[in-house]
Amino acid sequence: MRNKLYKAFQDESGAVTVDWIVLTAAVVALAIVAFASLQSASGGVGDSLGNYLSTIEVNAD
Repeated sequence: MRNKLYKAFQDESGAVTVDWIVLTAAVVALAIVAFASLQSASGGVGDSLGNYLSTIEVNAD
């Protein structure tokens, strides 16, 4: 019984899968944070550009 329990604790066959899951979760979290940051920072730029373009007069000559 003790030998089987020792072998079960020494088995590392799923360790790589756990590493990839943690790494993937970290990359997804970083992408979400970057997207949210860029979205909030670029909102004013789009509004300002829209206002500027709506005030320009274009001559058809």
